[in-house]
Formats: sequence, C-alpha cells, structure tokens
Amino acid sequence: MKKNYFWRLSLLLAATAFSIIFFLPSTSLRPSMPEWLKNYGLTLGLDLQGGVHLVYEVDGDRAVDISTERIAGSLTNIFKEKGVNSRVEKSGPEISVTPPDDKADKLVAENYPNLDKVSKSGEKTIYRLGDKEVNRIKESSVDQALETIRNRIDQFGVAEPTIHRQAGNEIVVQLPGVKDANRAIELVGKTAVLEFKLLDEDNPAALQLPATVEAGKEEELFAQFAGKIPEDDQILFEKISGEEGRAVKRVYLVKKQTLMTGDSLTEARVNIDQRENEPYVGISFNSEGAVIFRQITTNNVKKRLAIILDSNVYSAPTINEPITEGEAQITGRFNMEEAKDLAIVLRSGSLPAPLKMLQNITVGPSLGQDSIDAGIRAGIIASILVILFMIIYYKLSGVIADFALVLNILFLVGVLSAFKATLTMPGIAGIILAIGMAVDSNVLMFERMRDELRLGKTPRAAIDSGYDKAFWTIFDSHVTTLITAVVLYEFGTGPIRGFAVTLGAGVFINLFTALIGTKTAFDIITSTRNIKRLSI
Repeated sequence: MKKNYFWRLSLLLAATAFSIIFFLPSTSLRPSMPEWLKNYGLTLGLDLQGGVHLVYEVDGDRAVDISTERIAGSLTNIFKEKGVNSRVEKSGPEISVTPPDDKADKLVAENYPNLDKVSKSGEKTIYRLGDKEVNRIKESSVDQALETIRNRIDQFGVAEPTIHRQAGNEIVVQLPGVKDANRAIELVGKTAVLEFKLLDEDNPAALQLPATVEAGKEEELFAQFAGKIPEDDQILFEKISGEEGRAVKRVYLVKKQTLMTGDSLTEARVNIDQRENEPYVGISFNSEGAVIFRQITTNNVKKRLAIILDSNVYSAPTINEPITEGEAQITGRFNMEEAKDLAIVLRSGSLPAPLKMLQNITVGPSLGQDSIDAGIRAGIIASILVILFMIIYYKLSGVIADFALVLNILFLVGVLSAFKATLTMPGIAGIILAIGMAVDSNVLMFERMRDELRLGKTPRAAIDSGYDKAFWTIFDSHVTTLITAVVLYEFGTGPIRGFAVTLGAGVFINLFTALIGTKTAFDIITSTRNIKRLSI
C-alpha cells in the first residue's frame, strides 16, 4: 500500500516546497532572499497599491495627415533627383503636382501606388490616399502607438503595467505603484518626432527676430512677423532659463525642410559633460543614417544645425567639420531625470500620431489598502465558513478536505508568484471562487463514498469506489470552467484577465488537491490503521 501512495506524497511535498519558496519574495523576508529569487513573487495591481490609470485616444486623422506630409516631402526629393521641375504641395488630405508632368505621374505611380489621382487639369494634378490606405494607416497608428507606449513604460521601470487597446482607437495604460503621475503622463504622451534642420541665419528676417521671448508670448511674435517669414522657413523656440527664474524661450528661424529624422536612431544614452558637469543625450545612427548625417555635416560646414524634438529646439550647434562616426549629442541643460526620459522616448521611437487624453485617474495608496483589507477579510470569512461547514457536516473527512483546501490556497499563490502575476481585486475574487470549487469537488466525492458505505462496502472499498465514480463528474465540471477562463482571458481586458488567470490556475490546482491530495490522506489513514468505520 505504501508504494501506491509514496509517489503522490512525494509530489505533494515537492509542490508544497515549490509554493513556499516562490511565495517568500512576496513577504517581508524578501530582502534576505537570494538575488535570483527576488525576481519572483506577487505584484499588487493598481486597485490594491494605487497608481495611475490613463486612457488615450490615438488621433488617426493626424496620422494620415503626417503620412501625407512625408509622402509630399519624399516626392519633392524624388523629383529633384530625377530632374522633374514640378512643385509638390500638400493641402489638407491632398497632394498637388504643379505643373502636371507625365514623368511626374509615372514616378508617383512607381513609388506610391496607394495614391489615387483625383483630378488632372492644365494647371495641376491632384492626388489623395485611397480609402483602403487611409484605414490601414489609422489601424496601424493604434498598433504602433500601443507598442511604442509599451516600450517606454518597460524602460520607465513600472512593475507589471497593464497596457491594452479598447474601443477601436483607444489605449488603456495602468501603472501600479507610480507616484509621479505627471512624469508618467509626459513620458507616455510625448510624440518624440526627432528632426534635424538648418537655421536660416542669412535671411534678413532672422536679423529682425528678437533673441528671446517670454514663454506664453509666442503667438504675439507670430502675429508680429506674419507675412515677413519666408514660405520655406518657420519660427521655432528653445526653452532656456531667464533672469530671476522667468520662463524664457530662445527664438530661431529654421528652414522647414527636414534633412534627417530620428527613424535612423539605434541608440540614445545619457552621458555627463565633464567640462560643464551636466547630463546630455548621446545618439547613434544606423549605417544608412550615418551616411546621411555625414553628407549633411559635409555639405553644411560652418552652418548651424538645429536638433528638434516635437517642434521644440533642444540645441543648435555649429557644424565645425564633417561628422563621420554617425553620432551626435542633444544638449539642453537637462537634469538627470529629464535626460533619462528623453533617452527613453528616443530609444522607444516616436508615436505615429498625437495622443488625446480621455481619462486620468490617480488611485491613492489608501484606497488600495482598503481594497486589500476588504479582500483579505472576504477571503478569511469565506475560508472559515467553509472549513467549519466541512468539519461539522463531514467530520474527520471534512478535516481532510480542509487540509486540501489549505494546500489549494498555498499552491495557488505559489504558482502565481512563480509566474510573477499581478494580484488585483478581480484576481482575489477568482481565488475565492477557486476555493469554493475545491470544496465542491470534495463534496461530490464524499457523497459518493457515503452511497458506497450504505451499500455495505468497507471503508477502503468505499473510498476507492467513491473516487473512481466521481472522477469524470469532477473532471467535466473543471474542464467547462477552464474553457470559461480561457474565453475570459482571450477576449477580456485587464481586470477580467486577472480574474481569468486565478480561476484557470485554480482549476488545475483543484484537480490536483482533490484527486491526489485528499486521496493520499485517506490512503495513509487506512493503511496505517485498521479502520472499521469511516468518519464521514
């Protein structure tokens, strides 16, 4: 008889040791744990430890507009290379080619087959992106924004963030444990479009512009110089510190043509300027970008190159000599935190379109603690009631079922800890439901055993027969519950998925503790004692 249950007892002991080891990092003993073990353990979700809940809407129309701008700029360069004298202009969602040219039409068709020719007259040819391409860009912009946000948050260092898509073009971001909501919002929402453009310092309009302007008075400056700025130029600003702490911006006249974008970046890192003792962001380009950057710096020696992020000038150094190593620096009198955030958004790439914030909720830790207390109370009350019921109704067999119930809870938190799961209130609800299912399995087996005892069978025979006959009933009920958990996880969002994970894990553990845990306990009792009557 010992051989029959020895392997099951060994399996139970191994599972118990496994669960305890992986759950320990979730306790106050974590600091004394080995380094490899500290990476495991349960993480509390947003509703339990507080944090930030954000809902963004991706501006799909702006994504289409940006794509149209890039196509217009690309066609300008293509026409220049191929010797086509037609001018390319973007007006709203349309691109016009003036004057019309058959060679230009052919180049457009070859390079951008998704552009539909809307009309052609003696003055111009007008193109527009097709409906299918517009829908593709909008759909792609949401997927790209989702991936970009995820990359930024991962580098931000938030444990177990929840980032998912909802309602078409909306993105939900939950950041448990984040205390600085403003920093998180700025990091997530920064478009991070990096551009390199030349200053137009030789233009007379540049000499008329003031060196600086107070923050908030940019529109007044635009109105003052309306009509005086060349069509191919634009006014941009750089944030600097003014006297007595006033917010001041340096004024630049910049050429609109973008010589290079941040698409060629391979690395962005924070370094310290040894002379100024200030952090700056060093950037590196890929091989293609290095070639472009070398051409730019070779052709524009002694000119100033503005490094622009989201239409804000960060620095405008003079090109003293060609830069061939494919590296550059972004300076701007950052503090270390600002430099790190800038490096994060540059490494993770630019957003394909601006984000509109629809919801911003900061959950305080006090509310989270209330949720923890309520969840613990509910779990304790449910467990006590179940334990008492099983002991009163099933006597010694009820004690064995309660033993399996304790193992069930231990194994469940151990498995969740091993998978570094995030525990939320819905997750706690899933654990409580799993507890109820564990008791239900034992009730089915105990009632079967009672039926067998009424038929006059011995305790040993009644136990074996009860387990055999209840097995498929228990198995079927757990499989249907598991299917439900899989569907909830596949189609649900954050909280629903948390519930599904704990419920799904509970299904497997229930089968293990009900069919192996309690059976092992009965086998040990019946093999070590000559039992004439089963306490059930």
